Amino acid sequence: MKLIQKHFSLYLMFVPILLYFCIFNFYPLISGFMMSLQKFRLIGDRPFVGLANYNTVLNDPAFWQSLTNTLWIGGGILLLGFVAPIITALALNEVLHIVFKRFIQTVIYIPHLFSWVVVGGIWIFILSPDGGLVNSILTLLGKEEITFLTNKDYARPIIILSAVWKDMGYNCIIYLAAITAINPTLYEAARIDGANRMQEIRHITLPQLIPTMKIVFLLNLMGVLRIFDQIFVMRNPAIAGQVDVLMTYVYEKGILNFNMGVASAASFLVIAATLVLVFITRKVTKYDLE
Repeated sequence: MKLIQKHFSLYLMFVPILLYFCIFNFYPLISGFMMSLQKFRLIGDRPFVGLANYNTVLNDPAFWQSLTNTLWIGGGILLLGFVAPIITALALNEVLHIVFKRFIQTVIYIPHLFSWVVVGGIWIFILSPDGGLVNSILTLLGKEEITFLTNKDYARPIIILSAVWKDMGYNCIIYLAAITAINPTLYEAARIDGANRMQEIRHITLPQLIPTMKIVFLLNLMGVLRIFDQIFVMRNPAIAGQVDVLMTYVYEKGILNFNMGVASAASFLVIAATLVLVFITRKVTKYDLE
């Protein structure tokens, strides 16, 4: 109690933050969970149905197809989006011309600042069969045009590559910052021992980046099951079966069909799966020991 009285002003400043989380995070979360256990009606009573909504979701083939798509697309984004920024950061770290290096950093970071409405529009324009950049190049080379945006074989790769392209610059900056924090005496000692540049990267740079890799991987993993805005912008009926993910399933059930109980149940299944994935990853990577 004396400690609270001593730092009362600090605790007082914490109250608005606590209220914010209670009103805009915890209350909607609790309300959503209660909704998942009810037969939701906009007007009238909302009878308690127990786990019926969860049973409906788990017995819906569309849910399992969405889960399959999510694992393929999310897994591809997670793995490729983990490796690509590391390679890019290592390559940029070797650039000696400061102005050119900063220019490249800026160029690859810019897509991260744009919303998916903008980024999706860019990719739709680039891959369009009617005057798109890629198909225009194919035409000049005497090749047939490819309908990338309606071809099921290209649907998932396009989603994965565009997502990695958008966020690669952000993660690359994080790795570059971590590289600059590495003690330069480690490299000096390695050069004295006769190590070449590749050996320095392998035995010094990469091991020193492991804590940063864990953080980036964990942050990316937390969003792997919650992909929505990109799919919403870039999907179309021709490829919907290949790219519809869990969040589009929730959107369809909740917003389009107004079946809020089923949508809430699906949302909490996503939350539960995300928590399990994060918990397993923390244990496997021994994140808490860093």
